[in-house]
Amino acid sequence: MNQTPEAANFIKNIIEEDLKNGKNGGNVITRFPPEPNGYLHLGHVKSICLNFDMANRFGGYCNLRFDDTNPEKENEEYMASIKRDVHWLGFDWKHLNHASDYFPQLLDYAFRLIDKGLAYVDSQNADEIRENRGTLTEPGKNSPYRERSIAENRALFQEMVDGKHPDGSHVLRAKIDMASPNINLRDPVIYRIRHAAHFHAGDSWKVYPMYDYTHCLSDMLENITHSLCTLEFEDHRPLYDWVLNVLDTPCHPQQIEFARLSLEYTVLSKRRLIQLVTEKHVNGWDDPRMPTIAGMRRRGIPAGALREFCRKIGISKADGTIAIEYFESTIRDYLNEHAARRMTVVRPLKLTITSLPDDHEEHYELANHPQDDSQGSRRVPFSNTLYIERDDISEDPPKKWKRLAPGQAVRLRGSYVITCDEVIKDVAGNIIELRCHHDPATLGKNPEGYKANGVIHWVSARHALDCEVRHYERLFTRPDPMAAENFLDTINPHSLTTITGAKTEPAAAAEAGTVYQFERLGYYAVDPDSTADRPVFNRTVELRDGFK
Repeated sequence: MNQTPEAANFIKNIIEEDLKNGKNGGNVITRFPPEPNGYLHLGHVKSICLNFDMANRFGGYCNLRFDDTNPEKENEEYMASIKRDVHWLGFDWKHLNHASDYFPQLLDYAFRLIDKGLAYVDSQNADEIRENRGTLTEPGKNSPYRERSIAENRALFQEMVDGKHPDGSHVLRAKIDMASPNINLRDPVIYRIRHAAHFHAGDSWKVYPMYDYTHCLSDMLENITHSLCTLEFEDHRPLYDWVLNVLDTPCHPQQIEFARLSLEYTVLSKRRLIQLVTEKHVNGWDDPRMPTIAGMRRRGIPAGALREFCRKIGISKADGTIAIEYFESTIRDYLNEHAARRMTVVRPLKLTITSLPDDHEEHYELANHPQDDSQGSRRVPFSNTLYIERDDISEDPPKKWKRLAPGQAVRLRGSYVITCDEVIKDVAGNIIELRCHHDPATLGKNPEGYKANGVIHWVSARHALDCEVRHYERLFTRPDPMAAENFLDTINPHSLTTITGAKTEPAAAAEAGTVYQFERLGYYAVDPDSTADRPVFNRTVELRDGFK
């Protein structure tokens, strides 16, 4: 596709300068480190694209690492979904790692901190630790256990490791500065007791490291050169550097923060997404209304469109919210170039061509894409009885009406020009059938001096497949749902409309995930709920002009 110019990317500039100066031996090694406690979402797409693109661009590599330090919230399902999503986006990792693989090394480093007098076992409960931590304007208070001897700390921590103490009875804290203006440096907890089995590491561990402690050491152990993360971790960078500095590790990755992705009418908090799923406000993680990669894939948003979107928005230090129309425009532009065309009638109305016999049948070879011959063509059947959209007839048409009306002619896409002769109604006055005649001289052309009043799509009634069409709207009614007192109050009760009895041409049957442009309607993806004789389509995005 014709790509727009690449947006600004300050991280690319940093890496270019590092390479120019010979930093890191000319290596660029990144990682994408999700916690397997949920499905990946649109915000993760930006991070995935950034980490893999930077490594690929500069001849390096990117690891996939599961930061799996919380055994009670992580599982194999989430891990499998993450691997599937990264591959679907078009990326592959050099090494697949788990933070839990490093538990033995992390434990050794914790004992080193104790031996240096830089870590201690705190026996305060969680509420006491929280209360004594201070505020953004007031310093914290030293724990009464802060001055335990190295020997006592070593012995107590070993007992924690051996499972001799219950959950919550002790923690291991880094000994930094309880008066630091950066609250993350006020003796952060680096280990807590959890008598819980780990989905990857097994049930031998009774203590688990905290994320901030684990992350920097995992980066170091993998020789990561550029640790790229979102802006909320900027205040955590001093702790990241402190751990690596005081342990005098053999390498020191550079943490660089960038603005996370925020999109109107969208919630990207993993905790809130879990809530939507568990409370059944949506139909699972892959509900097409969800901003998860699984949901977007099921809705029909291609991986290439997501990569293009991330390329267009660029990488900056400034947080901001992207207009939903801009996102939809990117998807629409991508699909306009790549999606094959099909004819589908969502709300069918019978149309009989009385000038053709009842057994009439012919077939047309119609292009799959009007601008891309490489996509080939498909065979479309035609008969004397068709279905058209109910909205394509008006008995009292407005000015410049480009569809059917009594006595008015239109072209059937790829076929004849027809003229409406009669409108049939039921006893309630509802239109149930149109009777028209065709002009045999107009097949695929307009004779000189002849002009049809518009073009409409159709399907042959004799050959049509019954199908179900699902129209998805925005899940939330306001652009900033998280600004509401309760974001659940902003859920759109009309975010899904299911239409049964729609009709589609036979060539629209395809494997799940295939995306078509339904002519004059929008872009639709084949849903996994489809069967061979009854496809189900999810509307990906409507047909509209590009975002300006």
